[in-house]
Amino acid sequence: AAVIRYVALLITLLGTWLIMQTYFHRSWRAISLRSWLGEKLPRHKCGNQKSCPQNYFAFKIISGAANVVGPSICFEDLVLMSSVKNNIGRGLNIALVNGTTGQLLKTDSFDMYSGDITKLQTFLQGIKRGTLVLTASYDDAATKMNDKVQAYFTELGSSHVGKLGFRDNWVFLGAKGLMNKSPFEKHIKNDKETNKYDGWPELLEMEGCAPRKMD
Repeated sequence: AAVIRYVALLITLLGTWLIMQTYFHRSWRAISLRSWLGEKLPRHKCGNQKSCPQNYFAFKIISGAANVVGPSICFEDLVLMSSVKNNIGRGLNIALVNGTTGQLLKTDSFDMYSGDITKLQTFLQGIKRGTLVLTASYDDAATKMNDKVQAYFTELGSSHVGKLGFRDNWVFLGAKGLMNKSPFEKHIKNDKETNKYDGWPELLEMEGCAPRKMD
């Protein structure tokens, strides 16, 4: 009798799982005990998977998708740049944030395909020490790239800016005065063998917790 009960229980659980898969399109792993109990799951800043500890800033940077969907930059649950805000453009999209207070200082976009590269050089040269620099690519971020711009981004902590090629995707968070390489950087090559879109790689998404500048 005990064996029959266990078999019946197993069949019931399996049937429930199949129903959930069929009608709700969820995997069994995605259904937590808290969901069954009706407890509302917590929402973290910028929609991130985890919350950040004290004296850290939450951020999420998403690159553009091909030349169709623009990038977005979120910082401490505020969208700083996006298509909805109408402040992004082809090339590099950059937001500057005070590394101590978290206050937005400036946003701008730079056309890296047919724009004037001196505009970006002047922008990067004027960044003050202690400033966080959040960067997202869109469409093409490399055609107008030169050694001077690469040097500025390397100073901000980038390890990949020198490798950027035509239509590569790139997301980066660095800081002026950073002593080491930034841990917040992703780069994917434009490769016709692996591209998700026709002529472009898949978008990049990066989230994390950036430490507040305390001194």
